[in-house]
Parts: sequence; C-alpha cells; structure tokens
Amino acid sequence: METENQTRISEFLLLGFSSWPGQQGLLFALFLCLYLTGLFGNLLILLAIGSNNHLHTPMYFFLANLSLVDLCLPSATVPKMLLNIQTKSQSISYPGCLAQMYFCMMFANMDNFLLTVMAYDRYVAICHPLHYSTIMTPCLCTSLVALSWVIATLNPLLHTLMMAQLHFCSENIIYHFFCDINSLLPLSCSDTSLNQLMVLFVVGLIFVVPSVCILASYGRIVSAVMKINSIQGKLKAFSTCGSHLALVVLFYGAIAGIYMSPSSSHSTENDSAASVIFMVVTPVLNPFIYSLRNSELKGTFKKILGQSKMLSQ
Repeated sequence: METENQTRISEFLLLGFSSWPGQQGLLFALFLCLYLTGLFGNLLILLAIGSNNHLHTPMYFFLANLSLVDLCLPSATVPKMLLNIQTKSQSISYPGCLAQMYFCMMFANMDNFLLTVMAYDRYVAICHPLHYSTIMTPCLCTSLVALSWVIATLNPLLHTLMMAQLHFCSENIIYHFFCDINSLLPLSCSDTSLNQLMVLFVVGLIFVVPSVCILASYGRIVSAVMKINSIQGKLKAFSTCGSHLALVVLFYGAIAGIYMSPSSSHSTENDSAASVIFMVVTPVLNPFIYSLRNSELKGTFKKILGQSKMLSQ
C-alpha cells in the first residue's frame, strides 16, 4: 500500500515565502539582485586570479575554489525560486527535489571546508611566516581541496540515497523555499530515525569540527597580532581578520540555527531567513570581504575593467 501511495507523489510544493503573498514582486527583485551581484563578484575574482600569474599562490588558489563554490551554491536554489515566483507555481518534481537537496548539501559542505582551509592558511601565513612556503606546498594545497571535494560529494550522496529509499504518501507541502533535508523527512510515512541520526552526526562532524578549527586558527592569529608593536599593524590585521571572522560567524550561526536548535524553536520564516543567509547572502558577501582590502586583487580588477572598456570602444 505504501509503494502504491508513494507513486502518487510526483512533485512537492515549495511554500517557503507563501506567507508574503503581497511581496512576491519585491522578493523577486531582491533575490535577482543578490544573485546577479554574487555571480558578477565571484566571476570577477575567478577571472582576476586566472589572468594574473602573481595571484597563483595558495591563498588565491583557495579563494578561487571558494568563488567557484559561491557561484554554484545560490544557483542550486535561486533560479528555481525566481521561476516559481514568476510563474506563480510552487511545484518541484520529486527527482528535481532530490537533486536540489544533493547539490545544496554538496556546495554548503564545500563552502564549509574551504573556509576552514583558508583559516588554516592565514594562521600559517601570520604565525609561521618563515615556514609558509615549506608548509603550504602546492601538493598540500591540492590535496586539501581535492579531499574537501571528495567528502563534499560523497556525504550528500549518502543522504540522497537514504532519502530515495523512503516512502512519501499524501503530504507533499514543503514549508521552505528549497528542498531541505529537515523539511523533507517529516513528510515521509516511513521510519526516518536513521536519517535523522545521520543528519545530527554529519552536522556534528562536518560543521562543528571545522568551526572549532576556524576559531582555534583565528584565536592563534589574534594572539600573534597582539604581539605586534605597531598600532597601525595591529589595526590592519584586526580589520582584515575581523571581517573574515564576521562572515564565518554569520555562515555557521545560520547553519546552527537551522540544524542544531530544538525543533520547537523552528518556524517557516526563521528557517527560510537563516537559509537565505548562508545560501545566498554569504556567497554574495565573500568576494567583497576577501577583496575589499586586497590591493593585488583590486589592481587586477582595474586592469580587467579597463581592458573591457577599451574593447567596447
């Protein structure tokens, strides 16, 4: 009987922003603006790093990967959301929902790993500058990124395969703007205890451990910066690290609010807002945060924009 009922679920309805029927046009304009801004900023960073040989260093290698991921993470949700708002249809097919869940988890995991690797890179650069080139070798950098991609790919694959084994009966309304695993599990009429256990385990292992490593890295960085005699040097280091750390706190705070808070504290509005922060807002902010005080990147940006103006003339 369950299998028969499951075949009737061919699509889900995404009702994440359905409580704001009068603001659909405003939401469309806001998310379109955020999405295009993120695309432009991250593409510009990729173009700048790829075109300037002086930027082929570990820090920019990690930043290029982060920009690539930040291109893909919003692309897994925002275009579909904009299409649904434009067509006034909230539906997403069952295979499309599983695919969206997979890619959202994969790119969020990869974002998480890259932020950790970049924090370690800054720790080595500031706390062990004389040994930086011997520690952060091309082989180590490539291995760290490759391992991150492998884990980020396999982890959501496990959750997606487990989700595909569940039976979905008559309920198909998802009170979210994308197919989040925590929103899908309550809709199943199968036993989801193993799935829920895996979600808690993975959040603890893949997000809590890296966040602790990031805080430890920045803690050592702050300790090293405090030993700098120059007040101007301290201010420069704190302004740079402070903006990076604020972005990290925003990213992990939003994730913790969704996946590590009691279910009684959850609501459609709060979960949607927190998801927008780490899936849309942080990918938009990343290129600005990491390039705002970077003279090498800004110089390359000016050259690229100058060349584009010359070509257009």
